[in-house]
Amino acid sequence: MEISVKGKNLNVGDALREYVVKNLTSDVKKYFDRALHATVIFSREAHLNRAEITVHAGRGLVMQGGAAADEIHAAFDNALDRIAKQLRRYKRRLNDHHKGVGGAEDETIQAAQYVLAAEGEDEEIPADGQPVVIAEMAAEIDTITVSEAVMRMDLADSPVVMFRNRAHGGLNVVYRRPDGNVGWIDPRGTREG
Repeated sequence: MEISVKGKNLNVGDALREYVVKNLTSDVKKYFDRALHATVIFSREAHLNRAEITVHAGRGLVMQGGAAADEIHAAFDNALDRIAKQLRRYKRRLNDHHKGVGGAEDETIQAAQYVLAAEGEDEEIPADGQPVVIAEMAAEIDTITVSEAVMRMDLADSPVVMFRNRAHGGLNVVYRRPDGNVGWIDPRGTREG
Protein backbone atom coordinates (compact mmCIF):
# COMPACT_ATOMS: atom_id res chain seq x y z
CA MET A 1 0.00 0.00 0.00
CA GLU A 2 1.29 3.42 -0.95
CA ILE A 3 1.09 5.89 1.96
CA SER A 4 1.36 9.66 1.59
CA VAL A 5 2.00 11.73 4.74
CA LYS A 6 1.65 15.50 4.44
CA GLY A 7 1.47 18.52 6.69
CA LYS A 8 -0.57 21.67 6.15
CA ASN A 9 1.54 24.54 7.41
CA LEU A 10 3.58 22.22 9.59
CA ASN A 11 6.62 20.05 9.08
CA VAL A 12 6.13 16.29 9.30
CA GLY A 13 9.35 14.76 10.57
CA ASP A 14 10.79 11.36 9.79
CA ALA A 15 9.86 9.91 13.19
CA LEU A 16 6.17 10.84 12.76
CA ARG A 17 6.19 9.59 9.15
CA GLU A 18 7.62 6.21 10.26
CA TYR A 19 5.06 5.99 13.09
CA VAL A 20 2.22 6.65 10.64
CA VAL A 21 3.44 4.14 8.04
CA LYS A 22 4.02 1.39 10.63
CA ASN A 23 0.67 1.77 12.42
CA LEU A 24 -1.48 2.46 9.36
CA THR A 25 0.00 -0.46 7.45
CA SER A 26 -0.53 -2.92 10.30
CA ASP A 27 -4.10 -1.77 11.05
CA VAL A 28 -5.22 -1.84 7.41
CA LYS A 29 -3.57 -5.22 6.71
CA LYS A 30 -5.65 -6.77 9.51
CA TYR A 31 -8.69 -6.33 7.26
CA PHE A 32 -7.50 -5.88 3.66
CA ASP A 33 -4.34 -7.44 2.24
CA ARG A 34 -4.29 -5.36 -0.92
CA ALA A 35 -5.32 -1.85 0.05
CA LEU A 36 -4.40 0.59 -2.71
CA HIS A 37 -3.46 3.94 -1.20
CA ALA A 38 -3.68 5.98 1.98
CA THR A 39 -3.22 9.68 2.63
CA VAL A 40 -2.61 11.24 6.04
CA ILE A 41 -2.74 15.03 6.41
CA PHE A 42 -1.71 16.79 9.60
CA SER A 43 -2.71 20.36 10.40
CA ARG A 44 -3.15 22.78 13.31
CA GLU A 45 -6.55 23.99 14.54
CA ALA A 46 -6.04 26.73 17.13
CA HIS A 47 -4.23 24.87 19.94
CA LEU A 48 -5.03 21.37 18.65
CA ASN A 49 -3.31 19.07 16.19
CA ARG A 50 -5.59 17.49 13.58
CA ALA A 51 -5.08 14.27 11.61
CA GLU A 52 -7.19 13.38 8.55
CA ILE A 53 -6.82 9.88 7.09
CA THR A 54 -8.19 8.64 3.78
CA VAL A 55 -7.75 4.96 2.86
CA HIS A 56 -8.58 3.52 -0.57
CA ALA A 57 -9.04 -0.10 0.49
CA GLY A 58 -10.31 -1.37 -2.85
CA ARG A 59 -12.33 -0.59 -5.94
CA GLY A 60 -14.99 1.89 -4.92
CA LEU A 61 -14.12 1.56 -1.23
CA VAL A 62 -12.83 4.71 0.47
CA MET A 63 -12.73 5.26 4.23
CA GLN A 64 -12.17 8.63 5.87
CA GLY A 65 -11.51 9.49 9.48
CA GLY A 66 -10.28 12.52 11.33
CA ALA A 67 -9.55 13.58 14.88
CA ALA A 68 -8.02 16.45 16.84
CA ALA A 69 -5.99 16.28 20.05
CA ASP A 70 -3.33 18.17 21.99
CA GLU A 71 -0.60 15.76 20.85
CA ILE A 72 -0.09 15.00 17.16
CA HIS A 73 0.40 11.26 17.79
CA ALA A 74 -2.86 11.13 19.78
CA ALA A 75 -4.72 12.87 16.95
CA PHE A 76 -3.38 10.29 14.48
CA ASP A 77 -4.21 7.38 16.82
CA ASN A 78 -7.80 8.60 17.28
CA ALA A 79 -8.28 9.05 13.53
CA LEU A 80 -6.77 5.61 12.90
CA ASP A 81 -9.18 4.10 15.44
CA ARG A 82 -12.07 5.49 13.38
CA ILE A 83 -10.62 4.06 10.16
CA ALA A 84 -10.05 0.67 11.82
CA LYS A 85 -13.64 0.64 13.08
CA GLN A 86 -14.93 1.33 9.54
CA LEU A 87 -12.67 -1.37 8.08
CA ARG A 88 -13.77 -3.87 10.73
CA ARG A 89 -17.46 -3.19 10.05
CA TYR A 90 -17.02 -3.44 6.31
CA LYS A 91 -15.00 -6.65 6.54
CA ARG A 92 -17.63 -8.18 8.83
CA ARG A 93 -20.43 -7.27 6.43
CA LEU A 94 -18.39 -8.57 3.50
CA ASN A 95 -17.78 -11.89 5.27
CA ASP A 96 -21.46 -12.19 6.21
CA HIS A 97 -22.42 -11.49 2.61
CA HIS A 98 -20.03 -14.11 1.23
CA LYS A 99 -21.33 -16.69 3.70
CA GLY A 100 -24.87 -15.96 2.51
CA VAL A 101 -24.15 -16.27 -1.22
CA GLY A 102 -21.37 -18.82 -1.19
CA GLY A 103 -18.66 -16.29 -2.01
CA ALA A 104 -19.74 -15.86 -5.63
CA GLU A 105 -18.55 -12.74 -7.42
CA ASP A 106 -21.33 -10.44 -8.55
CA GLU A 107 -21.28 -8.87 -11.97
CA THR A 108 -20.78 -5.20 -12.64
CA ILE A 109 -22.22 -3.01 -15.36
CA GLN A 110 -19.80 -0.86 -17.30
CA ALA A 111 -21.06 2.71 -17.60
CA ALA A 112 -19.92 6.20 -18.50
CA GLN A 113 -19.82 8.96 -15.90
CA TYR A 114 -19.96 12.58 -17.01
CA VAL A 115 -19.22 15.91 -15.37
CA LEU A 116 -21.45 18.68 -16.68
CA ALA A 117 -20.53 22.35 -16.68
CA ALA A 118 -22.50 24.44 -14.21
CA GLU A 119 -24.86 26.88 -15.89
CA GLY A 120 -24.27 30.54 -15.11
CA GLU A 121 -27.14 32.97 -14.79
CA ASP A 122 -26.01 35.00 -17.81
CA GLU A 123 -25.09 32.07 -20.06
CA GLU A 124 -27.14 31.14 -23.08
CA ILE A 125 -28.59 27.64 -23.29
CA PRO A 126 -27.13 25.77 -26.30
CA ALA A 127 -29.45 25.50 -29.30
CA ASP A 128 -29.77 21.72 -28.86
CA GLY A 129 -30.63 22.16 -25.16
CA GLN A 130 -27.87 19.78 -24.05
CA PRO A 131 -25.49 20.69 -21.19
CA VAL A 132 -21.77 21.05 -21.84
CA VAL A 133 -19.79 17.93 -20.88
CA ILE A 134 -16.45 18.89 -19.30
CA ALA A 135 -15.26 15.39 -18.29
CA GLU A 136 -16.06 11.78 -19.13
CA MET A 137 -14.88 8.80 -17.10
CA ALA A 138 -15.44 5.06 -16.99
CA ALA A 139 -17.61 3.86 -14.11
CA GLU A 140 -18.82 0.54 -12.80
CA ILE A 141 -22.22 -0.16 -11.30
CA ASP A 142 -21.98 -3.02 -8.80
CA THR A 143 -24.63 -5.61 -8.00
CA ILE A 144 -25.12 -5.25 -4.25
CA THR A 145 -27.82 -5.08 -1.58
CA VAL A 146 -29.41 -1.85 -0.39
CA SER A 147 -27.56 -2.04 2.93
CA GLU A 148 -24.23 -2.53 1.13
CA ALA A 149 -24.98 0.50 -1.04
CA VAL A 150 -25.70 2.62 2.04
CA MET A 151 -22.49 1.38 3.66
CA ARG A 152 -20.46 2.27 0.55
CA MET A 153 -22.07 5.70 0.40
CA ASP A 154 -21.18 6.32 4.04
CA LEU A 155 -17.63 5.01 3.72
CA ALA A 156 -16.95 7.10 0.62
CA ASP A 157 -18.70 10.11 2.16
CA SER A 158 -20.64 10.37 -1.09
CA PRO A 159 -24.07 11.99 -1.44
CA VAL A 160 -25.37 9.25 -3.78
CA VAL A 161 -24.68 5.68 -4.97
CA MET A 162 -26.24 3.96 -7.97
CA PHE A 163 -26.27 0.16 -7.93
CA ARG A 164 -27.94 -2.94 -9.33
CA ASN A 165 -30.18 -4.37 -6.64
CA ARG A 166 -29.14 -7.97 -5.91
CA ALA A 167 -32.73 -8.86 -4.95
CA HIS A 168 -34.24 -8.23 -8.39
CA GLY A 169 -31.50 -7.01 -10.75
CA GLY A 170 -32.98 -3.55 -11.28
CA LEU A 171 -31.06 -0.29 -11.06
CA ASN A 172 -31.51 1.56 -7.75
CA VAL A 173 -30.17 4.72 -6.11
CA VAL A 174 -29.53 5.55 -2.46
CA TYR A 175 -28.84 9.14 -1.47
CA ARG A 176 -28.31 11.30 1.61
CA ARG A 177 -31.35 13.49 2.26
CA PRO A 178 -31.03 17.05 3.64
CA ASP A 179 -32.62 15.86 6.91
CA GLY A 180 -29.76 13.33 7.38
CA ASN A 181 -31.79 10.23 6.54
CA VAL A 182 -31.08 8.00 3.56
CA GLY A 183 -33.41 8.00 0.56
CA TRP A 184 -33.81 4.94 -1.65
CA ILE A 185 -35.13 5.04 -5.21
CA ASP A 186 -36.36 1.72 -6.59
CA PRO A 187 -38.15 2.03 -9.97
CA ARG A 188 -40.02 -1.21 -9.30
CA GLY A 189 -42.08 0.78 -6.80
CA THR A 190 -42.64 -1.98 -4.27
CA ARG A 191 -40.51 -3.61 -1.62
CA GLU A 192 -40.48 -7.34 -1.35
CA GLY A 193 -40.06 -8.54 2.19
